[in-house]
Amino acid sequence: MENKIWYDEAWEKINTKVDRISNRIQDGFPHVSIKGQYNNERCGWWTDGFWPGILWLVYRETNNNKLSKYAVSCEKKLDTVLNDFIELHHDVGFIWILSSVAHYKVLEDQDARKKGLIAASHLAGRFNIKGNFIRAWTNRVASDSQGWAIIDCIMNIPLLFWASEEINDPRFKHIAMAHVDTVLKEFIREDGSVHHIICFNPETGERLEALGGQGYSPDSAWSRGVAWAIYGLTIAYSYTREKKYLEGAKRAAHYFISNLPEDKVPCWDFRAPKNQRDAKDSSAAACAASGMIEISKYVDEYERDLYIDAAKDILKSLYENYGAWDENEEALIKMGTVNYTNNKYINTPIIYGDFFFVEAILKLRGRQELFW
Repeated sequence: MENKIWYDEAWEKINTKVDRISNRIQDGFPHVSIKGQYNNERCGWWTDGFWPGILWLVYRETNNNKLSKYAVSCEKKLDTVLNDFIELHHDVGFIWILSSVAHYKVLEDQDARKKGLIAASHLAGRFNIKGNFIRAWTNRVASDSQGWAIIDCIMNIPLLFWASEEINDPRFKHIAMAHVDTVLKEFIREDGSVHHIICFNPETGERLEALGGQGYSPDSAWSRGVAWAIYGLTIAYSYTREKKYLEGAKRAAHYFISNLPEDKVPCWDFRAPKNQRDAKDSSAAACAASGMIEISKYVDEYERDLYIDAAKDILKSLYENYGAWDENEEALIKMGTVNYTNNKYINTPIIYGDFFFVEAILKLRGRQELFW
């Protein structure tokens, strides 16, 4: 009973705070908190799904209609981006899983379902058949990146699995599995650490090189990349029951757990030099913890406690040591790092850290259904 107290307390504080900050943020698109207040990104930024995702998570538990109203309004704003098409890239999953698909799963809204399926079609259209990968960004984001794939995309792939099940058509699933197979082959190292970017020849599919991306170097271990792998591979397993996906997720989880510092929240890169390890990433911790809870659903009783206990340790530390429960900070948890290599938002609250924290706390309280 002792452990249950802290995550029930955490949920009560989350509910109170989301209700309060929604009065100001409303249908905006927060990304990072600056001097205690979340900014408002442009419509179409890759993080635009996380705020409506939080709103749907809390609404599902409380039936607070104010929150669903703001979430639906966010989704409607995104219609322009979905219809314009040109600027869309692999992160359509992050955006429309947590806005439209969440809306559909909570309220069975048919228009939201249609938007989710359109987004899935866009994501499938980025598949490179020669290299068996989904292309990451557009040239506007990264020039000459036609052959680039990134580990982040593993968390967008659930949109394809969902679409296949929703319309009873395996085409999307085939594309998703081909990409996940490439992730296992090219991104996940033997020790469970993870590359951020792999470059392929877009004409032949030949693997050319790994790039450091948001990690310290091509051979380092960007902590959020490891977290993406833990969670994304587990979701892929949940849809397919391909054992190699679960084994890959477990390998990444073991690497993550074994390299955590005493407070259970990693720095931005597990292999960063000692003088750069003051830059924490609470978002990686929250995502990894939520993924570990998922792993625990699919392993036997002898393994289950390893993942559940690790997730609880991480989340309890986030709650007690990184929680921002005072009135002067809109975010829920502090000390995330967006992009250390580009000196962008270091030790800053981040909206996706908040999302995964809320999601994981609700899982500890018994909520099983995912938006992914």
